Amino acid sequence: MAGGKLTPRQKMINLMYLVFIAMLALNMSKEVLSAFGMMNEKFEAANESSKMTNEQMLMALDTKAAEAKGEFAVAAITAHKVEAATKKFYDFVASAKEEVLKGVKTEEGKLPYEQMDKAENLDNSWFSPQGYSNRGKEVIGAIETYKAEMKAALGTEKKYASILNQVTKAFDLSPVVNKDNIKIDYLDYHFKGFPAIASLAKLSAWQNDAKKAESDVISAALGKAAVQAASYSNYQAIVVLEKNAYFQGENVKGKVVLGRYDENTKPTSFQGPGKLENGQAVISLTAGGVGEQKINGQFTFLEDGKSIPLKFEGNYVVVPRPNSATISADKMNVVYRGVVNPMTISFAGVSDNNVTASAAGLTKGSGNGKYNMSPGQGNEVLITVVGKLPDGTSVTDKKSYRIKNIPAPQGAIAGTVGESKGAKGRLAVSQITAVLPDFDFEVNLKVTQFTFKVSGQPSVVVNGDRVNKQCEAAMARASRGDVVTISEIKTKIEGSPIILRQTSPAFYEIQ
Repeated sequence: MAGGKLTPRQKMINLMYLVFIAMLALNMSKEVLSAFGMMNEKFEAANESSKMTNEQMLMALDTKAAEAKGEFAVAAITAHKVEAATKKFYDFVASAKEEVLKGVKTEEGKLPYEQMDKAENLDNSWFSPQGYSNRGKEVIGAIETYKAEMKAALGTEKKYASILNQVTKAFDLSPVVNKDNIKIDYLDYHFKGFPAIASLAKLSAWQNDAKKAESDVISAALGKAAVQAASYSNYQAIVVLEKNAYFQGENVKGKVVLGRYDENTKPTSFQGPGKLENGQAVISLTAGGVGEQKINGQFTFLEDGKSIPLKFEGNYVVVPRPNSATISADKMNVVYRGVVNPMTISFAGVSDNNVTASAAGLTKGSGNGKYNMSPGQGNEVLITVVGKLPDGTSVTDKKSYRIKNIPAPQGAIAGTVGESKGAKGRLAVSQITAVLPDFDFEVNLKVTQFTFKVSGQPSVVVNGDRVNKQCEAAMARASRGDVVTISEIKTKIEGSPIILRQTSPAFYEIQ
C-alpha cells in the first residue's frame, strides 16, 4: 500500500487494512510467550526430578564404594567433584534467573508469561555499549569455570570422554554466525533483546544440561546395569498433554507417566514422522496448516519370536507465525459506500474454514481470510466473526466500522483537473470527466450533465460529457483570454445508484 508521496488522508486509509492483521499478530505473540513459559515449566520440573534422581544415584554409589571399595571408591570421588562443580554452576544460573524475574510479580503463584515480553533486565545487566558488562563477563567466567572444573574432575578416562564432549558442546562460547554470515558474541546471540520468558527458559535449559551431565557421570561411575537393578533412579516422570497448545480458558488434559531411555531396548521397526536414534524415535516434520494436527505412528518389537506392534498418537496445534506489529489509528475504522472495500478477517490459531464472518454487505472473497465489504445505507456497520475451536467450542468477536460517502470528485477537461488552457478546437473535442485524487479505490465515474459558460455569454446546459453545437457557437464569439467555466457537473458511479456530492468546476482559458 506504499508508493510515492502519500497525503495524510491516504496514510490513514492505508492503516485501516492493518487492523485485522495486527490483531492476529497480537494473539500470536501471546501464544509464543505462553509456549516459552510451558517450556520453562518442563525444564524446571525435569531439573527438580534430576536433583532427586542424582541424589539417589550418588547415595547408591557411596554405598557401593563403602562396601566394595576399589574402583567404586575412586568413582565416588569423581562423582562428588562433579556434584560440587554442578551445584556451584547451578546456583549461579539460579541467581541469573532471579535477575530475569526482577520486577515480575506472580499471579496466584504462577508467572505471567504473556506479560514477560521485555528484555530490559538482562540487557541492562549483561551488556554495555562496549560489549559485555562486568556482570556479563561474570556469566562467561562462570561457564568457563564450570567447564574447567568438569574437565579436571573427569580427567582422561574414556568412559567419561563422551560426557565431557557433551558439556563442551552444550556450553560452547564461540561466536555464533547468523543468517547474514556475521559473527555474533555468544550472549548477544542467545539473550540480547529476547523476551524475559525466553531468557528464563534458556537459563533453565543450562541447569538441565548441567544436571544431565552430572547424572551421566554418576551413572557411568556406578554402572548402568547396577542402577537399573537397584532403584528407580533411571526413571523420569513425563507430562504428556493431549496437545501442545491451548487457548485461554480451555481445559488442559493429559497424564503423567514414568518413562526411561534404554539403548538396549531397540524396536525392530518404526513408522511415523521421524527416525530411530539410540532406541528412541526422533520426530522431525513440518508443521501443517493452522489448527489442530495429529502425529501418529507405530513401533514394532520382537518378543519370543513374535512381532509386537505398539501404536502411538498425539496432537499439536499450529498457530500463525507473527509477521507484523500491532498498529492502529484511532477512529479510522472506515468503509466507503459505493465501492468494494477489501478486508482480511481471521482468528489466531483457527483455520480459515472454521472462521465465519457476517455483516450487511460482507461477502467472501478469494483466498484465506479475504472478504469484500460493500456497505449500504446507514452510518455504521457491525462485523461479527465466529471461530470454531478444535474442541468444538466457539469464540466470537465484533468490530464496528463507520460508513462514509466517497469524497466529492473534481472536474477535469481532457484529463486536466482545475485550470487548463488551449485552442478553441481542442476544447471542442475534449471530454469532460470527474476524478477522485488521492482516493485508494478504483471508481469508474461518468459525467452525465454539465453547464458550459463563456465569459459575457449565456450559460449552456449540456447532457452528456462533451460540448455540443451551442457550446461551439458560444466559443466562436469568444476572444483570446476569455475563460470557459465547466460547472454544475453531475457525476455518477457506473453500475451504482449512489449519488455523489457536487463535482468541483473546471476552467479553460482560450488561447
